[in-house]
Amino acid sequence: MLVRDAMSTVVLTIGPAHTLRQAAALMSARHVGAAVVLDPDAGGIGILTERDILNSVGLGQDPDTERAQAHTTNDVVFAAPTWTLEEAARAMAHGGFRHLIVLDRGEPVGIVSVRDIIRCWAPARQQVPA
Repeated sequence: MLVRDAMSTVVLTIGPAHTLRQAAALMSARHVGAAVVLDPDAGGIGILTERDILNSVGLGQDPDTERAQAHTTNDVVFAAPTWTLEEAARAMAHGGFRHLIVLDRGEPVGIVSVRDIIRCWAPARQQVPA
């Protein structure tokens, strides 16, 4: 199975000036665990995850003043839609992260998470008879 078969095509993009509260609200509304951070000044693509927001709040930082830019991972490993799920899982395990931005022709087209991979590899949850 390939990354394109497992990835979420709901790609939330935010700017580096979004507050963490704004990012969290957008992520919650779209039911995603990560946002792609596009910084036109830096010319790159980064990622902000729910874990980044949690760590900031856990440190006592104010989510209304903290900006995405300060918590964005810019050293991102990208996946291609044609990667196998094994390749994606290996990259996640090697890098110690749970989300990969999927790029096609240099543009973000999806995000694949550990949860997406598990959903594809594990059998569907079955109803237990009452």
